[in-house]
Amino acid sequence: MKKVELRLKEMDKYTIIKKLVETDGNKDNAALKLACTRRTINRLILGYKHEGKDFFIHGNRNRKPKHSISNEMKSNIINLYENKYYEANFKHFTELLEKFENIIISDSSVSKILAEVNVISPKANRKTKKELKKVLKKKKNNSKSIKEIKLIDKQILAIDEAHPRRPRCAYFGEMIQMDASDHVWFGSNKSQLHAAIDDATGMIVGAYFDHQETLNGYYNVLHQILTNYGIPYMFYTDRRTVFEYKQKKSPNLEEDTFTQFGYACKQLGIDIKTTSIPQAKGRVERLFGTLQSRLIIDLRLKGINTISEANIFLNSYIKEYNTKFALPNNIKSVFEKQPTKEELNLTLAVIATRKIDKGHSIKFNNRYYKLIDENGTPIFYHSGLKCVVIKAFDGNLYTAVNERVYALLEIPKHEHTSRNFDFKGIKKEPKKQHIPPMSHPWKKESFDRHLKAQKHVDPGIYTEFIEIDDIYNSTHKYG
Repeated sequence: MKKVELRLKEMDKYTIIKKLVETDGNKDNAALKLACTRRTINRLILGYKHEGKDFFIHGNRNRKPKHSISNEMKSNIINLYENKYYEANFKHFTELLEKFENIIISDSSVSKILAEVNVISPKANRKTKKELKKVLKKKKNNSKSIKEIKLIDKQILAIDEAHPRRPRCAYFGEMIQMDASDHVWFGSNKSQLHAAIDDATGMIVGAYFDHQETLNGYYNVLHQILTNYGIPYMFYTDRRTVFEYKQKKSPNLEEDTFTQFGYACKQLGIDIKTTSIPQAKGRVERLFGTLQSRLIIDLRLKGINTISEANIFLNSYIKEYNTKFALPNNIKSVFEKQPTKEELNLTLAVIATRKIDKGHSIKFNNRYYKLIDENGTPIFYHSGLKCVVIKAFDGNLYTAVNERVYALLEIPKHEHTSRNFDFKGIKKEPKKQHIPPMSHPWKKESFDRHLKAQKHVDPGIYTEFIEIDDIYNSTHKYG
């Protein structure tokens, strides 16, 4: 005889009905115990008499629900995550499945499916992370490779990382948190993603890829902010060289990026606040955590392997990110009016000190340049005269000599044509050059005061600047 096993509720129902039939008991009392009607009791009695104990087995037992996920679908989801969408958090993974694979599934279902193959989400909760830490520690104890042990320690540290919460700023543009993240964002080599996020709205206001964390990267982020939104009130950054330099021996002026970026912000009226504690600027730290779990996958799916391609992709990605994650844009903005293109070009510049050589030219980046005025006419100064070279944001070069600004024209190593053998055409008039007015942001007097105020700057650098006025009070111009 076949053994029938009932579950707890089924056994309670069977026991009550069996006793009711055997003792011819009170049907109303049985209906009260089972929380059902007298009619249901009559149906259960009839079923017990005809089928016995088997009647009380639920009809759906051992039957797969019609809406359940098939084994084939589960295998497909696991395969897609391991080979195509790996490292994506489960919420992002479900979005990618719907967008590219036409598979609609909840993130909780994905979590259960991937848990079967011991895969957890990069955004797993504390309990799951705690279990993962136990596995990692056990793996560390069994490992004999120093490199592997260091990698495991780094993973454990990343799990323990925490960011304290604080209230958001009241206004859009009141505080912009800015930083760079060194990571393998695309391809096989690491690159730096410079990014800025508004503290009040959580909106990405600028992002730029570069090979290293450089002044150029932050200048491009600042250019995006100024172009798209205007002048913010304050930047909150870490104490990197680009923002704050505290070495005893100061570098030369071109390497002193804090002075360069700081002076640009001073001209725009932007305050800079720095911190050595990553958790203090948790907004941008969490942003990089989110981007490392989402942006990498999107870059890989687009087949992007170069910095130029990645920067082009960021334009559309930032809009998509802000639509999905930023707070509604109904918060009052305190951004000031955007500067003009010319003001931006000259404000986001790099300044360097040089001397005019015996050939009446300036050497900059291993190339020689001659000074020309707005009419394209060469200007000559005697050798040894100190000047300021200004590399504008668009790459154009200017020089400031005794409060006069000139354009720089590169001197080629060889003539393009020969006076003796090539056909002599009509002599071309020199092209007119755009020369910034003396009201431009890099006016020397203002920059001298800024240099003098920097505690980390070697006094010798400042002395070189004031010598221009003290020793060369006249232009000494000839020819």
